[in-house]
Amino acid sequence: MTESRNLTEPLNLREYEQCAREILPQPIYDFYVGGAGDEITVRENERAWAGLRLRPRVLVDVSACETSTTILGQPVSMPLLTAPCALNALAHPDGELAVARATAEAGVVQVVSTLSSYSVEEIAAASSGIRWLQLYCYRDRGLTKALVERAEAAGFGALCVTVDVPMPGLRERDIRNGFKVPPHIRAANFEQAIPDTAEGSALLAYVADQFDPSLTWDALDWLRSITRLPIVVKGILTAEDALLAVQHGVVGIVVSNHGGRQLDSVVSTAEALPEIVAVAENAEVYVDGGIRRGTDILKALALGARAVLIGRPYLWALAVSGEAGVAHVLQHLRDDLKLSMALAGCPKLSDIDSQLIRPMK
Repeated sequence: MTESRNLTEPLNLREYEQCAREILPQPIYDFYVGGAGDEITVRENERAWAGLRLRPRVLVDVSACETSTTILGQPVSMPLLTAPCALNALAHPDGELAVARATAEAGVVQVVSTLSSYSVEEIAAASSGIRWLQLYCYRDRGLTKALVERAEAAGFGALCVTVDVPMPGLRERDIRNGFKVPPHIRAANFEQAIPDTAEGSALLAYVADQFDPSLTWDALDWLRSITRLPIVVKGILTAEDALLAVQHGVVGIVVSNHGGRQLDSVVSTAEALPEIVAVAENAEVYVDGGIRRGTDILKALALGARAVLIGRPYLWALAVSGEAGVAHVLQHLRDDLKLSMALAGCPKLSDIDSQLIRPMK
């Protein structure tokens, strides 16, 4: 169960963050690590997983634990996807290309941001892995439609529509730093540099200017009319919205609070997950936010998630050692999940259910 390891590599995801903090310029580190407002939700996401307690079973044959599963019918090596994060080239010059190669090798899904630093065509050419496009709807629907068509032509397997950014959250670290995207890093899908601003965060100003704050549920119907790709929505925190998402034909829901980067003081994803699982019939449910250990993945699956997404951890690894770092983090999490399954008495993913979690008070 123990992974082979280069002794110079970080031992876990937190050590990768520590190493990345030493490498990255402070504004870029803050851009990645920061959240909205007082960053209460950022902290609560991790705390909520840590607060759940497991009820392991013993004297179960766990000599062979199996982590493979399917995501929207596609075989994957483990119930994990890499979350969409903007401008991966801020962490490493190879950016999303390195992540594409590492996720393909690991056999997991890469979810590529609309604001990627390489184009959907370049990322598709980098590997034969499974990838989805995370989609922001621009005020200019023509831009959005063209990007959807390009992703479909490039072999992307699904659209993951982010629905919790009608406008950018109050990210004070970025404002304080006057966060600027270096001119050589572009929003490659639109061949746009992120324009500079006199003060505050240039990226937040770009989001406020370009993203459509008037979106309603009808946008999902419009997207379904222009593509054959299955649609997943990301950013759901309530049963009410989960029901509406299913009614509008989505096949997957990502329980997410945007890593604590939008509205501060919202419920943690661990808290929101059970109520959404309870109503999301015929849709797969995934969850992100604060996943740092195999035990966190185990808890998410026990609460009904089909899979989890990780964001910041793969960015830290990308900053530290590029593709090799991302590959190491993915292997580490798979090994950690296998060990957690064995110690919990769950040799198969199908053995993981709500009985594994002590009821929440």
